[in-house]
Amino acid sequence: MYDNFKFSITFLRNGYRRGIIATPHGIIETPAFIFCGTKASVKGISPWQLAETGTSIILSNTYHLFAHPGSEHIKNRGGLHKFMGWNGPMLTDSGGFQIFSLGHGSVADEIKGRRCGSSTLLSIDEDGAVFKSYWDGGKQLLTPEKSMQAQRDLGADLVVAFDECTPFHSDKKYTEQSMERSHRWEKRSLEEFARCDDGTQAIYGIVQGGVHADLRKRSAEFVSEHPFFATAIGGTLGSNKTQMMEVVEMAMNGLDKSRPIHLLGIGGICDIFQGIALGIDTFDCVHPTRIARHGGALVKAKYRDSSQREHINLKRSQYKNDDSPLEPDCDCPSCKIFSRAYLHYLLKANELLALQAIAVHNIRFMNRLMEHIRSSMENGTLNEIKEIWC
Repeated sequence: MYDNFKFSITFLRNGYRRGIIATPHGIIETPAFIFCGTKASVKGISPWQLAETGTSIILSNTYHLFAHPGSEHIKNRGGLHKFMGWNGPMLTDSGGFQIFSLGHGSVADEIKGRRCGSSTLLSIDEDGAVFKSYWDGGKQLLTPEKSMQAQRDLGADLVVAFDECTPFHSDKKYTEQSMERSHRWEKRSLEEFARCDDGTQAIYGIVQGGVHADLRKRSAEFVSEHPFFATAIGGTLGSNKTQMMEVVEMAMNGLDKSRPIHLLGIGGICDIFQGIALGIDTFDCVHPTRIARHGGALVKAKYRDSSQREHINLKRSQYKNDDSPLEPDCDCPSCKIFSRAYLHYLLKANELLALQAIAVHNIRFMNRLMEHIRSSMENGTLNEIKEIWC
């Protein structure tokens, strides 16, 4: 079913692994970071800037594009690749995550203990999920079949089965019911995918089960028993960073390790090192570009201030007279051309160039991080470089 796709593990030692995911639009060297272009655009960044900073793969969101401009509209424009001018590999999520984020809040909200949500999610039943469109307020139904049809129209290389992402505060009984419904939805997704399969796409199954080890194991075994090309670990990942990695480890039990394994919605620097130690191949998160829009620049440990965050806030007055680049050893255009003082000034002047320049740096930062991780695996220095980046 996946003649035009291949996953090869090129290095494996103590659970750490490098690999290559081959797709019709190119290869992805793993471990890799997937940048989020929710509405068919990585905010403020052009496709050529993504390519120039070493980006191998991006993702877009099925729910948002399903709501506007519509997946059929994009199909009529030649699909996502042509529509947005991106020639590399691409992934689309199923829209199922919006059941979680629009009804309950984001993964970050969960981990930080925030209870969020809105009335955007109207109902969930066996058929699918009913949303109030973010675009025009109209009711929309997303089912496994509709999600697969929309992702077929969008034309991404890698697509994801439709599921429900159960929130952390759900009890075990509901979490189990939700997981079992997700499994039924995933089977329907796989059937719809196979019905229209033309060799241009490959599908991911999703492991659910909340924070419960027995449910995670059952879900991992379910996904591994079905002919998905790859696996994504989804659902709630706990209420703090420690529990998050415990849940990821639970989810790894029972997985078919010959397939690519993706961790949905996680992209902190130290989280990536921990995930890689457990055998994760790819990560995605809005964090690098989102913080850029608020003046946050990712920097290695020695270039940070006392806040202990993984980024510096260039809006702070301490950078007004700082003529150094964001990172002296970074090879991105922003670090070659601009100083922290200039970027601080641009932010205070509300100039859009600041947001683009910082986003370009953050994207290159994440790609440099993944490049360094891949090279350090084979020479045995992964623990040493963790101290540099974390």
